[in-house]
Amino acid sequence: MTPEEIFQQMYSNDRFSKLLDIELVEISEGRCVLQMIITSEMLNGFDIAHGGITYSLADSALAFASNSYGRKAVSIETSISHTKPCKAGDVITASVTPISVTSKIGIFNVEIKNQKEELVATFKGTVYRTSSEY
Repeated sequence: MTPEEIFQQMYSNDRFSKLLDIELVEISEGRCVLQMIITSEMLNGFDIAHGGITYSLADSALAFASNSYGRKAVSIETSISHTKPCKAGDVITASVTPISVTSKIGIFNVEIKNQKEELVATFKGTVYRTSSEY
């Protein structure tokens, strides 16, 4: 299967990414770019985006990128650093870059930027690559 076909198969069953209205910008082997708009329902008590929103976008991007090689992969460790707050109406984009991909483990970086190209979060994810193929 191609990375596009794998994305479509995964996304068709991904109710949470659909709930967040996450859209695909780009997909290729090891790489994924996703985008979404911060809505007022995503804001916390400080009137900025809840940290789980950028985390969720990055986590979805990690899933699509790490599975794009054609083998099923699941996250085993992730972390995020928030560098700038997001407000309602902001358009955020997550871009995945593979760091190391072996037969069993993949390590990926995800940068999340707003519509002004300002870095709002960095995310690192490690996945376990199963032997199951698409």
